[in-house]
Amino acid sequence: QVQLVESGGDLVQPGGSLRLTCTASGGAFSSYVMGWYRQAPGKQRDLVATVTTSGGTNYADSVRGRFTISRDNARKTVHLQMNSLKPEDTAVYYCNSRRLGVSYWGQGTQVTVSS
Repeated sequence: QVQLVESGGDLVQPGGSLRLTCTASGGAFSSYVMGWYRQAPGKQRDLVATVTTSGGTNYADSVRGRFTISRDNARKTVHLQMNSLKPEDTAVYYCNSRRLGVSYWGQGTQVTVSS
């Protein structure tokens, strides 16, 4: 069983930056693919970015070049650095871990981009 706790969500102005952190406990963190997803009101949950066990990354087109995902296996954390934030980035951001078809989710952290 893996527990994931997100932090770092906040209200930020357009053009600003935020850094989200997901802290994991339980399980073998280094063996999980880690990812960030987001869900805006009335919309489905969408992929934002993933990082593989070897550090390979993948991004949604809408965030590529603005967001950076990274992981620290020693600290069992995964970060999402978000720059040049736009109002359309407003959503609840969820941390996800995945291995052998088993997926775990955190409770989410709210990011609001507004002036």
